[in-house]
Amino acid sequence: MTDRRPSLVVVIVNFNTRDLLADCMTSLRDGGLAGLAAPHVIVVDNASTDGSAAMVRAAFPWAEVIDSGGNVGYAAANNVALRAVGFDGAAVATVAAEGGAAAVGDRTARPHVLLLNPDTVVPPGALAALTACLDAEPDLGAVGPKLLLADGTLDRACRRGFPTPAVSFYRFSGLARLFPRSRRFGRYNMTFLDVDAPADVDSVVGACMLVRGAAVEQVGLLDERFWMYGEDLDWALRLKRAGWRVGYRPHVTVHHVKRAASRHSPRARYEFTRAMWLFYRKHYDAGAAWWVRGAVRLGLAIKGGRRLAGEIWAERGEAPVRMESGG
Repeated sequence: MTDRRPSLVVVIVNFNTRDLLADCMTSLRDGGLAGLAAPHVIVVDNASTDGSAAMVRAAFPWAEVIDSGGNVGYAAANNVALRAVGFDGAAVATVAAEGGAAAVGDRTARPHVLLLNPDTVVPPGALAALTACLDAEPDLGAVGPKLLLADGTLDRACRRGFPTPAVSFYRFSGLARLFPRSRRFGRYNMTFLDVDAPADVDSVVGACMLVRGAAVEQVGLLDERFWMYGEDLDWALRLKRAGWRVGYRPHVTVHHVKRAASRHSPRARYEFTRAMWLFYRKHYDAGAAWWVRGAVRLGLAIKGGRRLAGEIWAERGEAPVRMESGG
């Protein structure tokens, strides 16, 4: 299923989810990849101890397996695969300087990139249908499907608003739960939208996030400061600031076993809150009023515990660090 110039690169980051990964790979083999020209599937294994990598090599030899060398986190592991297929995040500027517009055109003739969790099951034809969305809408930088949980309900993370200080306050204060149909209070999970209607959104979720190759080349790789969580929101915000649209397209459905790889991990729980801090500090801190900055720091320090409070306190006097070009 590989080719020198694949139409789609599917990147699956795995950490000790062998059985779920087997189900995901089976769904890809049995129709999930149907209709795509020369798809290239890469499994990046983050030092699993359950035989995941060996299982993929034995049962799905058409997929490439890359050992990341350790549990490097989700963003960094995805970047390992993206670099392996030639994305470097700085290519457009380099090629433009050396070869002009024609060279840029050649360079940006990139395959689309799908970030896919190992705890997903992809129905036949789903990825071809999702890819067709990018083909039909040239300014669509990223797109995601309707994600359904094991009980058949919507994974609300599949269409999200950016967690600005105001949006985050509405969520954690309970206003989002009380007024889910409000365009103001319900923006975190965009609960005011019809689940079956296509819409432009702030972000889709990295569990199944298809990104145009030219857009990846323009905005850069994932920001590796996000160990787990938040890197998809950051990528989407960088895409939108570069002029790309992000779409939710519910005519495509993918099934998702939520947090299968991380639900029991203390580090994952810590990283969820830390991701909020990193995202806020990177994108909103510089323009926030002093009292907003103080309130955000206090709230996240309380929620994140002593470890995160120490990190926030250590950075209290530093200027916000931006890295718009990616990881």
